[in-house]
Formats: sequence, structure tokens, C-alpha cells
Amino acid sequence: MSDVIMLTGIRGHGHHGVFPEERRDGQEFIVDALVYMQTSAAATTDALVDTVNYATVAQIVHGLIIGDPVDLIETLAENIATTILQLVGVVKVEITVHKPQAPIPVPFSDVALRITRP
Repeated sequence: MSDVIMLTGIRGHGHHGVFPEERRDGQEFIVDALVYMQTSAAATTDALVDTVNYATVAQIVHGLIIGDPVDLIETLAENIATTILQLVGVVKVEITVHKPQAPIPVPFSDVALRITRP
């Protein structure tokens, strides 16, 4: 059985995309992260060292959003998942990358990609 930390709406201005204007101007990206791990030890000890620090997760996500650009949100999601999975105690992640200002020529509310990685 795994417990989950849920971080939603982590925002950052990134320059990801395949079009020159996306790379030049950038846009807001929003990421939701579900981080699966066991929290029973932390609940018993009441010690941060026995759990995954959600502030660290948020900093990882934000750093990758505003960091080196990639063409696809698939790559951004994979980079986020891979990095979070390296944290001690994490057994699975679910990452959703939202690109609400994607260059789509029709009215829309959001474009999002969700991946799950054990």
C-alpha cells in the first residue's frame, strides 16, 4: 500500500514548444504531481527525514518548468517524473503537465498530458 502527496497547480513561465514564438516568448505551464510513498514511518516519528519533503518536490517541478526548454510536454513530464523518482522513498509518480496557452487555432480551456511512472 502506498500513500500519496498531492501537489497541484505548480506554475512557472517556461519556453517549451516546437514553434519559434514559444521558445522566444515562453508561456505559463502548470504541473500537478502525485507522489506515492509510505508515510507510516513519518507519522510515527513525526520527523521530516522520514518522508518526502513536498517543498523539495515543488522546487524540482518549478525548476524543470523554467529550466532548459524542450519541444514537447511529453518530454517535460518525463523529466519531472524521472527526477522525482530519484527521491528516497518515492515508489511511483503521476505527473500532469498543463499548457493552457498552447498554440491551438480554436477556443479551448486547457491542454494537458498525464503520465504515470513506477
